[in-house]
Amino acid sequence: MAAYLAVRPIGDAVTRDRSVDLQQLRALLTHYGAPLPAEDATHYFGPMGKYTLKWEQHTEFVTYTVFLDQIGQRPFDPAEFDVFPENWRADLKAERITSILLRLVPRPAEDAQIAEALQDWFVPESLAVASVLEDAAVIASDFRIDPAGHMRMAVFASEGTGSRRLGRIVQRLCEIETYKSMSMLGFAKVREFAAQLDRLDAELIDLMAGMAGTSAMAEDTLHRLLDISVGLEALSADASYRLGATEAYQAIVSQRIGALRETRFMARQGFDEFMMRRYEPAMRTVKSSETRLNKMSARASRAAELLRTRVDVERSAQNQAILASMDKRSDLQLRLQHTVEGLSVVAISYYAVSLVGYMLYPLAERSGISKGTLTALAVPVVVILVWGLLRRLRHKIK
Repeated sequence: MAAYLAVRPIGDAVTRDRSVDLQQLRALLTHYGAPLPAEDATHYFGPMGKYTLKWEQHTEFVTYTVFLDQIGQRPFDPAEFDVFPENWRADLKAERITSILLRLVPRPAEDAQIAEALQDWFVPESLAVASVLEDAAVIASDFRIDPAGHMRMAVFASEGTGSRRLGRIVQRLCEIETYKSMSMLGFAKVREFAAQLDRLDAELIDLMAGMAGTSAMAEDTLHRLLDISVGLEALSADASYRLGATEAYQAIVSQRIGALRETRFMARQGFDEFMMRRYEPAMRTVKSSETRLNKMSARASRAAELLRTRVDVERSAQNQAILASMDKRSDLQLRLQHTVEGLSVVAISYYAVSLVGYMLYPLAERSGISKGTLTALAVPVVVILVWGLLRRLRHKIK
Protein backbone atom coordinates (compact mmCIF):
# COMPACT_ATOMS: atom_id res chain seq x y z
CA MET A 1 0.00 0.00 0.00
CA ALA A 2 0.93 3.64 -0.33
CA ALA A 3 -0.41 6.82 1.22
CA TYR A 4 0.13 10.20 -0.39
CA LEU A 5 -0.33 13.70 0.95
CA ALA A 6 0.20 16.99 -0.92
CA VAL A 7 -0.07 20.25 1.01
CA ARG A 8 0.21 23.89 0.01
CA PRO A 9 2.04 26.00 2.61
CA ILE A 10 0.36 29.20 3.70
CA GLY A 11 1.85 32.35 2.18
CA ASP A 12 3.20 33.55 -1.11
CA ALA A 13 5.02 30.91 -3.16
CA VAL A 14 8.00 33.21 -3.74
CA THR A 15 8.48 34.86 -0.33
CA ARG A 16 7.31 32.16 2.08
CA ASP A 17 9.72 30.65 4.59
CA ARG A 18 10.68 27.26 3.13
CA SER A 19 12.46 26.21 6.30
CA VAL A 20 9.00 25.61 7.82
CA ASP A 21 8.47 22.75 5.34
CA LEU A 22 11.67 21.12 6.51
CA GLN A 23 10.69 21.58 10.16
CA GLN A 24 7.42 19.74 9.53
CA LEU A 25 9.29 16.90 7.81
CA ARG A 26 11.67 16.67 10.75
CA ALA A 27 8.71 16.53 13.15
CA LEU A 28 7.26 13.57 11.22
CA LEU A 29 10.58 11.71 11.12
CA THR A 30 11.18 12.42 14.82
CA HIS A 31 7.79 10.88 15.61
CA TYR A 32 9.02 7.61 14.09
CA GLY A 33 12.59 7.96 15.37
CA ALA A 34 13.88 8.05 11.78
CA PRO A 35 17.10 9.73 10.51
CA LEU A 36 16.74 13.46 9.86
CA PRO A 37 17.49 15.17 6.53
CA ALA A 38 20.14 17.81 5.87
CA GLU A 39 19.45 21.41 6.85
CA ASP A 40 19.09 22.57 3.23
CA ALA A 41 17.33 19.49 1.82
CA THR A 42 14.63 19.94 -0.81
CA HIS A 43 13.88 16.21 -1.12
CA TYR A 44 14.22 13.17 1.10
CA PHE A 45 13.95 9.41 0.64
CA GLY A 46 14.55 6.98 3.44
CA PRO A 47 13.14 4.66 6.10
CA MET A 48 10.52 5.83 8.56
CA GLY A 49 9.93 3.01 11.01
CA LYS A 50 8.40 0.12 9.07
CA TYR A 51 7.57 2.51 6.25
CA THR A 52 9.58 4.23 3.52
CA LEU A 53 9.04 7.96 3.04
CA LYS A 54 9.59 10.08 -0.04
CA TRP A 55 9.37 13.85 0.55
CA GLU A 56 9.63 16.57 -2.12
CA GLN A 57 9.52 20.34 -1.84
CA HIS A 58 8.11 22.15 -4.89
CA THR A 59 7.58 25.83 -5.64
CA GLU A 60 3.99 25.93 -4.41
CA PHE A 61 3.46 22.67 -2.58
CA VAL A 62 5.10 19.86 -0.62
CA THR A 63 4.44 16.12 -1.08
CA TYR A 64 4.74 13.14 1.25
CA THR A 65 4.57 9.59 -0.14
CA VAL A 66 4.69 6.67 2.31
CA PHE A 67 5.19 3.07 1.12
CA LEU A 68 4.55 -0.14 3.07
CA ASP A 69 5.45 -3.60 1.75
CA GLN A 70 2.15 -5.05 2.90
CA ILE A 71 -1.40 -5.20 1.60
CA GLY A 72 -4.15 -4.23 3.99
CA GLN A 73 -6.92 -6.73 4.59
CA ARG A 74 -9.56 -4.07 4.02
CA PRO A 75 -9.20 -2.20 0.70
CA PHE A 76 -8.66 1.52 1.18
CA ASP A 77 -8.99 1.35 4.95
CA PRO A 78 -9.00 4.97 6.27
CA ALA A 79 -6.74 3.76 9.08
CA GLU A 80 -3.93 3.41 6.54
CA PHE A 81 -3.71 7.19 6.41
CA ASP A 82 -2.88 7.24 10.12
CA VAL A 83 0.71 6.80 9.00
CA PHE A 84 0.51 10.59 9.13
CA PRO A 85 -0.26 11.13 12.85
CA GLU A 86 -3.35 13.19 13.56
CA ASN A 87 -1.54 15.61 15.87
CA TRP A 88 1.14 16.14 13.22
CA ARG A 89 -1.50 16.88 10.58
CA ALA A 90 -3.20 19.33 12.94
CA ASP A 91 0.06 21.25 13.37
CA LEU A 92 0.70 21.57 9.63
CA LYS A 93 0.91 25.21 8.59
CA ALA A 94 -0.53 24.36 5.20
CA GLU A 95 -3.74 23.49 3.40
CA ARG A 96 -4.30 20.05 1.94
CA ILE A 97 -4.26 19.87 -1.86
CA THR A 98 -5.03 16.18 -2.11
CA SER A 99 -4.59 12.94 -0.23
CA ILE A 100 -4.57 9.52 -1.88
CA LEU A 101 -4.75 5.94 -0.71
CA LEU A 102 -3.14 3.63 -3.25
CA ARG A 103 -3.73 -0.13 -3.21
CA LEU A 104 -0.90 -1.99 -4.91
CA VAL A 105 -1.76 -5.64 -5.61
CA PRO A 106 -0.52 -8.34 -8.00
CA ARG A 107 -2.52 -8.56 -11.20
CA PRO A 108 -4.95 -11.50 -11.13
CA ALA A 109 -4.76 -14.17 -13.79
CA GLU A 110 -8.22 -13.24 -15.08
CA ASP A 111 -9.22 -9.71 -16.00
CA ALA A 112 -12.71 -10.50 -14.78
CA GLN A 113 -11.35 -10.49 -11.24
CA ILE A 114 -10.04 -6.97 -11.77
CA ALA A 115 -13.45 -5.88 -13.07
CA GLU A 116 -15.11 -7.38 -10.01
CA ALA A 117 -12.73 -5.57 -7.64
CA LEU A 118 -13.23 -2.27 -9.44
CA GLN A 119 -16.99 -2.68 -9.12
CA ASP A 120 -16.61 -2.95 -5.35
CA TRP A 121 -13.99 -0.21 -4.87
CA PHE A 122 -15.03 2.61 -7.20
CA VAL A 123 -18.00 4.57 -8.54
CA PRO A 124 -18.69 3.11 -12.01
CA GLU A 125 -19.92 6.40 -13.56
CA SER A 126 -16.54 8.10 -13.28
CA LEU A 127 -14.21 5.10 -13.26
CA ALA A 128 -11.11 5.37 -15.44
CA VAL A 129 -9.07 2.21 -16.11
CA ALA A 130 -6.07 1.60 -18.36
CA SER A 131 -3.24 -0.76 -19.03
CA VAL A 132 0.04 1.15 -18.88
CA LEU A 133 3.68 0.82 -19.94
CA GLU A 134 3.17 -2.07 -22.36
CA ASP A 135 0.91 -3.99 -19.96
CA ALA A 136 3.24 -3.59 -16.98
CA ALA A 137 0.23 -2.78 -14.79
CA VAL A 138 -3.45 -1.92 -14.79
CA ILE A 139 -4.32 1.34 -13.06
CA ALA A 140 -7.75 2.56 -11.96
CA SER A 141 -9.39 5.47 -10.14
CA ASP A 142 -12.75 7.22 -10.05
CA PHE A 143 -11.18 10.57 -9.04
CA ARG A 144 -13.72 10.96 -6.25
CA ILE A 145 -13.22 11.76 -2.59
CA ASP A 146 -14.30 8.86 -0.36
CA PRO A 147 -16.15 9.38 2.97
CA ALA A 148 -12.80 9.53 4.80
CA GLY A 149 -11.69 12.47 2.63
CA HIS A 150 -9.19 10.64 0.43
CA MET A 151 -8.96 9.74 -3.23
CA ARG A 152 -8.63 6.10 -4.16
CA MET A 153 -6.29 4.62 -6.76
CA ALA A 154 -5.55 1.00 -7.53
CA VAL A 155 -2.55 -0.53 -9.28
CA PHE A 156 -2.59 -4.15 -10.44
CA ALA A 157 1.06 -4.99 -11.14
CA SER A 158 1.74 -7.61 -13.80
CA GLU A 159 4.17 -10.42 -13.07
CA GLY A 160 7.74 -9.31 -13.71
CA THR A 161 7.10 -5.62 -13.06
CA GLY A 162 9.92 -4.50 -10.80
CA SER A 163 9.59 -2.32 -7.74
CA ARG A 164 11.30 0.62 -9.43
CA ARG A 165 8.90 0.56 -12.35
CA LEU A 166 5.98 0.17 -10.00
CA GLY A 167 7.28 3.14 -8.00
CA ARG A 168 7.41 5.25 -11.15
CA ILE A 169 3.80 4.33 -11.94
CA VAL A 170 2.73 5.36 -8.45
CA GLN A 171 4.68 8.60 -8.75
CA ARG A 172 3.02 9.40 -12.10
CA LEU A 173 -0.44 8.76 -10.66
CA CYS A 174 0.23 11.01 -7.67
CA GLU A 175 1.64 13.73 -9.90
CA ILE A 176 -1.38 13.59 -12.21
CA GLU A 177 -3.76 14.13 -9.31
CA THR A 178 -1.60 16.78 -7.63
CA TYR A 179 -1.04 18.89 -10.72
CA LYS A 180 -4.69 18.47 -11.68
CA SER A 181 -5.73 19.81 -8.28
CA MET A 182 -3.22 22.67 -8.47
CA SER A 183 -4.40 23.67 -11.94
CA MET A 184 -7.98 23.78 -10.66
CA LEU A 185 -6.91 26.71 -8.49
CA GLY A 186 -6.81 28.67 -11.73
CA PHE A 187 -10.39 27.63 -12.46
CA ALA A 188 -11.41 28.85 -9.01
CA LYS A 189 -9.59 32.12 -9.67
CA VAL A 190 -11.42 32.86 -12.93
CA ARG A 191 -14.75 32.04 -11.30
CA GLU A 192 -13.83 34.47 -8.53
CA PHE A 193 -13.25 37.43 -10.84
CA ALA A 194 -15.84 36.47 -13.49
CA ALA A 195 -18.49 38.82 -12.07
CA GLN A 196 -16.06 41.73 -11.95
CA LEU A 197 -14.93 40.99 -15.49
CA ASP A 198 -18.55 40.94 -16.67
CA ARG A 199 -19.18 44.31 -15.02
CA LEU A 200 -16.11 45.90 -16.59
CA ASP A 201 -17.03 44.42 -19.97
CA ALA A 202 -20.53 45.91 -19.77
CA GLU A 203 -19.10 49.32 -18.82
CA LEU A 204 -16.59 49.14 -21.64
CA ILE A 205 -19.27 48.27 -24.22
CA ASP A 206 -21.46 51.12 -22.94
CA LEU A 207 -18.62 53.63 -23.11
CA MET A 208 -17.55 52.57 -26.58
CA ALA A 209 -21.15 52.85 -27.78
CA GLY A 210 -21.24 56.40 -26.40
CA MET A 211 -17.96 57.43 -28.01
CA ALA A 212 -19.91 58.77 -31.00
CA GLY A 213 -21.64 61.32 -28.73
CA THR A 214 -21.01 65.02 -28.45
CA SER A 215 -17.44 66.24 -28.33
CA ALA A 216 -18.04 67.96 -25.00
CA MET A 217 -18.20 64.49 -23.36
CA ALA A 218 -14.95 63.19 -24.85
CA GLU A 219 -12.69 64.05 -21.91
CA ASP A 220 -15.21 62.72 -19.37
CA THR A 221 -15.49 59.49 -21.36
CA LEU A 222 -11.70 59.26 -21.50
CA HIS A 223 -11.42 59.47 -17.71
CA ARG A 224 -14.05 56.77 -17.25
CA LEU A 225 -12.33 54.60 -19.83
CA LEU A 226 -9.03 54.99 -18.02
CA ASP A 227 -10.74 53.85 -14.80
CA ILE A 228 -11.88 50.70 -16.59
CA SER A 229 -8.35 50.14 -17.91
CA VAL A 230 -6.99 50.44 -14.37
CA GLY A 231 -9.53 47.86 -13.18
CA LEU A 232 -8.55 45.46 -15.96
CA GLU A 233 -4.85 45.90 -15.24
CA ALA A 234 -5.47 45.22 -11.53
CA LEU A 235 -7.31 42.00 -12.43
CA SER A 236 -4.54 40.98 -14.78
CA ALA A 237 -1.84 41.63 -12.18
CA ASP A 238 -3.77 39.71 -9.53
CA ALA A 239 -4.44 36.69 -11.75
CA SER A 240 -1.36 36.55 -13.98
CA TYR A 241 0.70 34.27 -11.71
CA ARG A 242 -2.15 31.86 -11.09
CA LEU A 243 -3.18 31.70 -14.75
CA GLY A 244 0.42 31.14 -15.83
CA ALA A 245 0.87 28.40 -13.23
CA THR A 246 -2.38 26.76 -14.34
CA GLU A 247 -1.15 26.53 -17.91
CA ALA A 248 2.10 24.95 -16.74
CA TYR A 249 0.31 22.45 -14.47
CA GLN A 250 -2.08 21.47 -17.26
CA ALA A 251 0.88 20.74 -19.52
CA ILE A 252 2.45 18.56 -16.80
CA VAL A 253 -0.80 16.60 -16.35
CA SER A 254 -0.92 15.85 -20.09
CA GLN A 255 2.77 14.95 -20.08
CA ARG A 256 2.43 12.55 -17.14
CA ILE A 257 -0.57 10.80 -18.70
CA GLY A 258 1.35 10.48 -21.97
CA ALA A 259 4.33 9.01 -20.10
CA LEU A 260 2.13 6.14 -18.87
CA ARG A 261 1.55 5.04 -22.50
CA GLU A 262 -1.89 3.77 -21.60
CA THR A 263 -4.00 1.39 -23.69
CA ARG A 264 -7.70 0.63 -23.35
CA PHE A 265 -8.63 -2.03 -20.80
CA MET A 266 -11.89 -3.96 -21.12
CA ALA A 267 -13.49 -1.18 -23.22
CA ARG A 268 -13.29 1.21 -20.28
CA GLN A 269 -12.39 4.89 -20.55
CA GLY A 270 -8.77 5.62 -19.85
CA PHE A 271 -7.19 8.41 -17.86
CA ASP A 272 -6.67 10.51 -20.98
CA GLU A 273 -10.33 10.17 -21.98
CA PHE A 274 -11.46 10.95 -18.45
CA MET A 275 -9.37 14.14 -18.42
CA MET A 276 -10.69 15.13 -21.83
CA ARG A 277 -14.28 14.88 -20.59
CA ARG A 278 -14.01 16.13 -17.00
CA TYR A 279 -10.83 18.19 -16.76
CA GLU A 280 -10.23 19.82 -20.15
CA PRO A 281 -13.47 21.88 -20.10
CA ALA A 282 -12.34 23.58 -16.89
CA MET A 283 -8.94 24.32 -18.42
CA ARG A 284 -10.57 25.71 -21.56
CA THR A 285 -12.64 27.97 -19.32
CA VAL A 286 -9.46 29.25 -17.66
CA LYS A 287 -7.81 29.83 -21.04
CA SER A 288 -10.85 31.58 -22.49
CA SER A 289 -11.12 33.83 -19.42
CA GLU A 290 -7.44 34.75 -19.73
CA THR A 291 -7.90 35.48 -23.45
CA ARG A 292 -10.99 37.54 -22.71
CA LEU A 293 -9.14 39.57 -20.08
CA ASN A 294 -6.26 40.26 -22.48
CA LYS A 295 -8.60 41.22 -25.31
CA MET A 296 -10.59 43.53 -23.06
CA SER A 297 -7.38 45.24 -21.94
CA ALA A 298 -6.31 45.68 -25.56
CA ARG A 299 -9.78 46.95 -26.53
CA ALA A 300 -9.80 49.46 -23.69
CA SER A 301 -6.32 50.64 -24.70
CA ARG A 302 -7.37 51.12 -28.32
CA ALA A 303 -10.53 52.98 -27.28
CA ALA A 304 -8.52 55.21 -24.94
CA GLU A 305 -6.08 55.94 -27.75
CA LEU A 306 -8.91 56.89 -30.07
CA LEU A 307 -10.42 59.16 -27.45
CA ARG A 308 -7.06 60.76 -26.77
CA THR A 309 -6.72 61.41 -30.51
CA ARG A 310 -10.18 62.95 -30.57
CA VAL A 311 -9.42 65.18 -27.60
CA ASP A 312 -6.10 66.22 -29.19
CA VAL A 313 -7.84 67.08 -32.48
CA GLU A 314 -10.44 69.14 -30.63
CA ARG A 315 -7.74 70.96 -28.68
CA SER A 316 -5.83 71.60 -31.91
CA ALA A 317 -8.98 73.12 -33.43
CA GLN A 318 -9.40 75.30 -30.35
CA ASN A 319 -5.77 76.38 -30.58
CA GLN A 320 -6.21 77.25 -34.25
CA ALA A 321 -9.27 79.33 -33.40
CA ILE A 322 -7.28 81.13 -30.72
CA LEU A 323 -4.42 81.78 -33.12
CA ALA A 324 -6.84 83.10 -35.76
CA SER A 325 -8.34 85.41 -33.14
CA MET A 326 -4.86 86.57 -32.17
CA ASP A 327 -4.05 87.24 -35.84
CA LYS A 328 -7.21 89.29 -36.17
CA ARG A 329 -6.36 91.30 -33.06
CA SER A 330 -2.82 91.84 -34.35
CA ASP A 331 -4.20 93.14 -37.64
CA LEU A 332 -6.49 95.54 -35.79
CA GLN A 333 -3.61 96.68 -33.65
CA LEU A 334 -1.53 97.31 -36.78
CA ARG A 335 -4.30 99.37 -38.35
CA LEU A 336 -4.71 101.30 -35.14
CA GLN A 337 -0.97 101.85 -35.05
CA HIS A 338 -1.02 103.27 -38.58
CA THR A 339 -3.89 105.57 -37.61
CA VAL A 340 -2.09 106.71 -34.49
CA GLU A 341 1.08 107.19 -36.53
CA GLY A 342 -0.78 109.52 -38.92
CA LEU A 343 -2.20 111.51 -36.03
CA SER A 344 1.25 111.65 -34.48
CA VAL A 345 2.66 113.17 -37.68
CA VAL A 346 -0.04 115.86 -37.60
CA ALA A 347 0.48 116.62 -33.91
CA ILE A 348 4.27 116.72 -34.08
CA SER A 349 4.13 118.74 -37.29
CA TYR A 350 1.83 121.24 -35.63
CA TYR A 351 4.29 121.90 -32.83
CA ALA A 352 7.26 121.77 -35.22
CA VAL A 353 5.66 124.37 -37.53
CA SER A 354 5.14 126.67 -34.52
CA LEU A 355 8.80 126.38 -33.59
CA VAL A 356 9.94 126.91 -37.17
CA GLY A 357 7.63 129.91 -37.41
CA TYR A 358 9.29 131.54 -34.43
CA MET A 359 12.66 130.88 -36.02
CA LEU A 360 11.60 132.43 -39.41
CA TYR A 361 9.73 135.52 -38.14
CA PRO A 362 12.88 137.72 -38.11
CA LEU A 363 13.42 136.85 -41.79
CA ALA A 364 9.85 137.84 -42.60
CA GLU A 365 10.46 141.45 -41.56
CA ARG A 366 13.60 141.75 -43.70
CA SER A 367 12.17 139.94 -46.79
CA GLY A 368 8.87 141.73 -46.68
CA ILE A 369 6.91 138.42 -46.57
CA SER A 370 4.11 138.17 -44.08
CA LYS A 371 4.36 135.78 -41.14
CA GLY A 372 1.33 133.77 -42.30
CA THR A 373 2.79 133.24 -45.76
CA LEU A 374 6.13 132.20 -44.34
CA THR A 375 4.46 129.78 -41.94
CA ALA A 376 2.36 128.28 -44.75
CA LEU A 377 5.48 127.70 -46.85
CA ALA A 378 7.17 125.93 -43.93
CA VAL A 379 4.26 123.54 -43.24
CA PRO A 380 4.88 121.05 -46.16
CA VAL A 381 8.59 120.93 -45.47
CA VAL A 382 8.07 120.28 -41.76
CA VAL A 383 5.40 117.60 -42.36
CA ILE A 384 7.63 115.76 -44.82
CA LEU A 385 10.57 115.87 -42.43
CA VAL A 386 8.47 114.63 -39.46
CA TRP A 387 6.94 111.83 -41.50
CA GLY A 388 10.38 110.72 -42.74
CA LEU A 389 11.83 110.74 -39.23
CA LEU A 390 8.95 108.67 -37.82
CA ARG A 391 9.25 106.04 -40.59
CA ARG A 392 12.97 105.79 -40.01
CA LEU A 393 12.41 105.37 -36.28
CA ARG A 394 9.77 102.66 -36.87
CA HIS A 395 12.12 100.68 -39.13
CA LYS A 396 14.87 100.83 -36.53
CA ILE A 397 12.49 99.49 -33.85
CA LYS A 398 11.52 96.56 -36.11
